[in-house]
Amino acid sequence: MFVSNIFVSSFQFRVGGEIGWIKPIGNESETYNEWAARNRFHIGDTLYFKYKGDSVLEVTPANYLNCNTTSPISKFENGETIYKISHPGFFYFISGQKNNCKFGQRIIIRVMHPSEISSPASAPEISPSPAVGGGGGDGGDGWGSDFLGPPAINSTTVLSVFSCFVTALGGVMVFLYLLM
Repeated sequence: MFVSNIFVSSFQFRVGGEIGWIKPIGNESETYNEWAARNRFHIGDTLYFKYKGDSVLEVTPANYLNCNTTSPISKFENGETIYKISHPGFFYFISGQKNNCKFGQRIIIRVMHPSEISSPASAPEISPSPAVGGGGGDGGDGWGSDFLGPPAINSTTVLSVFSCFVTALGGVMVFLYLLM
């Protein structure tokens, strides 16, 4: 008899955090794509877009690069969009207002393929992160006594860095295109 335990969980990500889906004004701590790069999106997760006087467009990669709002894959205008991720790959979202997109109100979401996810049974045990400001009874250096150094770079990290690089390169290309 074969028995398999599958642990399935999903998470709702609020795009833009507390401020929501808005046109960047230049003093943000991170861009939408920087935020996306430090998160891991899985099939079944949802993206929550909260906005006013705007819309969210799911678009093709070409329309993403050109901030083309005329032929979206999907258009959402209700002010509180919940988008359920249904398959692995890349998803491209832009503001429905072309100028907002040009100012950086756009995001690429990379959804991990199930083969990239380690099961809870095979996941490595991770030591606790350092306490902010030191302390914790560990000699005052802020690290637990069982700390073995930073984790090794894995394929997910490499892919995330590459994804950030490609996104930044695309942004530079769009910027240069707009200057022409």
